[in-house]
Formats: sequence, C-alpha cells, structure tokens
Amino acid sequence: LKKERLVKQIKREVSVMRLVRHPHIVELKEVMATKTKIFMVVEYVKGGELFAKLTKGKMTEVAARKYFQQLISAVDFCHSRGVTHRDLKPENLLLDDNEDLKVSDFGLSSLPEQRRSDGMLLTPCGTPAYVAPEVLKKKGYDGSKADIWSCGVILYALLCGYLPFQGENVMRIYSKSFKADYAIPEWISPEAKNLISKLLVVDPEKRYSIDEIMRDPWFEIGFMRPLAFSMKASAVDDTVIDFNDDVVEDLDPKSDVGGGEFVEAARPSYNAFEIISSLSHGFDLRNLFETRKRSPSTFISKLSASAVVAKLEAVAKKLNLRITGKKEFMVRMQGVTEGRKGKVGMTVEVFEVAPEVAVVEFSKNAGDTLEYIKLCEDQVRPSLNDIVWSWQGQGSS
Repeated sequence: LKKERLVKQIKREVSVMRLVRHPHIVELKEVMATKTKIFMVVEYVKGGELFAKLTKGKMTEVAARKYFQQLISAVDFCHSRGVTHRDLKPENLLLDDNEDLKVSDFGLSSLPEQRRSDGMLLTPCGTPAYVAPEVLKKKGYDGSKADIWSCGVILYALLCGYLPFQGENVMRIYSKSFKADYAIPEWISPEAKNLISKLLVVDPEKRYSIDEIMRDPWFEIGFMRPLAFSMKASAVDDTVIDFNDDVVEDLDPKSDVGGGEFVEAARPSYNAFEIISSLSHGFDLRNLFETRKRSPSTFISKLSASAVVAKLEAVAKKLNLRITGKKEFMVRMQGVTEGRKGKVGMTVEVFEVAPEVAVVEFSKNAGDTLEYIKLCEDQVRPSLNDIVWSWQGQGSS
C-alpha cells in the first residue's frame, strides 16, 4: 500500500463513508485488515449500476426525475458534511432491490482538510466525460460546484440516453465541454431542458446550487425533501483501525487524512492527461491507467496553442532540428544527422482544448524508431520541461 501511495486514499475513503451515512449512499459496514490486506465491508446493493439501464436507451422523465431527485438528495447531504464526491457518474450509482439509488465509490472524494485556505481544491480528478471545465484549469475549483456539473451530465444522459458532449476525437469533445456546446433533443420537455441549461453552465458561479435545483419546477414534482432520517448503528462507527505493521500504517478513520496538503485524490498516477485522454475511451477506463513502458509521446501544457508552437520552433533551433513543415498548429521537424533509416523526422500537433489547456502530441514520420525515441528522450523532452504540465502516463509536473 505504501508503495502504491494508497494509504491516505483509503484513510480518506473510510473517513468519508463514516461521515455520509444516508439512505441513498452505500453504507460502510466494517473495516478489517491483515498485515498486507485491507477489507472494507460495504452494503450489498444487488440491483447493479444505473449505467446498465442507460445502455438500453433513454428513460422516461418520471424515472429520470426519481433517480435525479435521489442523487441530489445524497449529494446535498454529502456537501452538508463537507464532503465532495468528485467522481459522480452512472457507474457509481447503484440500484437496490427497490430500484432506489445508492451513491458509491468515494475513492476520489475530498474532505475540508484537503482544501486551500480559500476553500478551493486543486487536484484534477474524476471521470473525464463528467468533469466540470474548471477542474482542469489548475486555478482551484469548488468541489461542490463541480459535483453539480457532473449531476447535470448524468441528468442529460438519463433523459437522452447518451452524453451531452460528443465528437470524432478527444479534443473536439473536450472543446465542446469547455463551451457547453450541446444540443437537447426535441422530446425533452421545456421544464427539463431549462433545468439542464442551469446545470451545464461553464461559469461555476452562475451554475445552479443544490437549493436552486430543489426549488426548480421540474425537480419539485413529487419530491419530498428529507428533514430527518435514521440508520442502524454500524460496526465501523466506533472502530479504531490500527494495523500495527510496517506494511500498512495506522488507518484510524478518525485521523487527519489531509493535513492541509494537496494529496492525490485518486488512484496512482491519475493526472491531467489521463483526465482528458480517457474521453476517447468512452466509459471503459480499465486500460487507461496501466503503467506504460513506452516513452510518453503526449503532454498537456497550460500555455495557449500558439505559445506552444513558438516554443517548439525555439527548441528546434536550439537542437539544430530543421523545420520541414508548419501548418496552423502542426510542426514537422527533422534531424540533420543520417541514421540507420535516414534522418529522423517527427510531427508535433498542438490541440487547444481550452484557452489554458493545450494537448501536444508527437509522432514519428521518418527514420528509425529507436533513434526517434532517443532523440525525444535525450533532447526534445528536457527542452520542453518548462511548458509541460504532465506527460501521458506520468504524474503532474
């Protein structure tokens, strides 16, 4: 666990699940541990994922409203306890045998201790298709407002049967997200359209709050805001978990898990590149976070596309690489030394997915592959370090 840097994440998840006991949140029953393993016993929710229903197509507004009301009720409770989920998506929404919704998977959630003095979070995390635009800007974001954006994407998916932001490649998809460029089908009622339009707002300050959602005419139909509820005591409530072993440090759920530091609120090696790039993988992210043994060929920069291109031209001059072509935000460069298969050539494409986020992708267009990798590793990459936020498959810079 220490090797994989999961101890703080597990502490956080246990602490969060102790805090958020609610009828529409999966309950943590017990936590146990051996020298090398941790067992979290959670409520059995046998109805499966809400996502399974979405694979069959759109829902009626009555069904979508029910699930959305239950989701908002759970999210409201989390926020009232200082917890933001940060990975709300249909795969993390389960259904019990009464077809009632249960929010699960708090592995990426945040506690108040993780926030800056201004109450903002910094670490970008979550599942790309549902991530709010401000999360990637690295200026700090309000986790509760980001959760509301995710709820808006979920509501759209429930009513339409597909996601709001689509395109032929990842850059176009994320570009649409940053502009809230989506269309609502004609079959959606005007009241539901209005609610969606208040949730998928790029400016988080203008986005609906939970209270505004609960006062919305479409949402209010049949909704009874829970004033109080009770749940049975859990075995984990009074448990202090101490692993007394070098392999795993103390996992007391009541301990300080944040320490005021910005720890990775994610599984190992989540970074800005993976948040963006995984949009092209749809919902199945199983292969996304595998350790990559090949040299990373894509990075994210916080500069504009034009600034990145200017930097590439400067690097080419510094490294004595000849620019053989330039078109808009694409640069072709070539080495001057003859190699095994001629001169090494590369194409660099820059995609500006937002004013402050550019994805830069390298590919070989001529020469020997090993010589290309060596050129990139030994010369090109070190020369670009000052503009790199994160390389594909590596932690944020």
